[in-house]
Amino acid sequence: MHSYELSLENWFVADDHLIGAEAGLGKGFYFQMAGFENGRIQTAARAVGLMQAAYDAALEYARTRVVFGEAIINYELTRVKLATMAAIIQCARQFSLEVARQMGRGGGALEASMAKAYVCRAAEWVTREAMQIHGGMGYAEEYPVSRYFVDARVLSIFEGADETLCLKVIARRLLEDVR
Repeated sequence: MHSYELSLENWFVADDHLIGAEAGLGKGFYFQMAGFENGRIQTAARAVGLMQAAYDAALEYARTRVVFGEAIINYELTRVKLATMAAIIQCARQFSLEVARQMGRGGGALEASMAKAYVCRAAEWVTREAMQIHGGMGYAEEYPVSRYFVDARVLSIFEGADETLCLKVIARRLLEDVR
């Protein structure tokens, strides 16, 4: 991913093209921040897809990798890892879908932040487990799981780093609801 700086100087925007009209002057940052909820649920959806890809790769590898004369899918630890991964993926998928439904009805802003924070963290764990099932090969660039792990890690940073998201968005809104 590449980042670029964009700078506009002496740029004129007609009054009837201003977002928020005159009341929106100086509030561009807040308009931008309000749009992050959509990006957050999209990031959660990406994380679900990433987890599924990692799980599929781990399952296939476990079926074909033979250690001590037996496919590793026959070992209990591998089965526990795969079952836990599948459960977490399904929970993350259902949570994300429900929040998307809420957003489709005009709500779900807080829940989108929560989904993004949880699902992206879960993606880090699931992709790490997929790497573990692959053993040393999970770190090798020839196997997609090494890339899945790297991609999962960055999702916790997109659309607001998890720590900032939890502190500045989720906690703030929860405290407002208590008051």
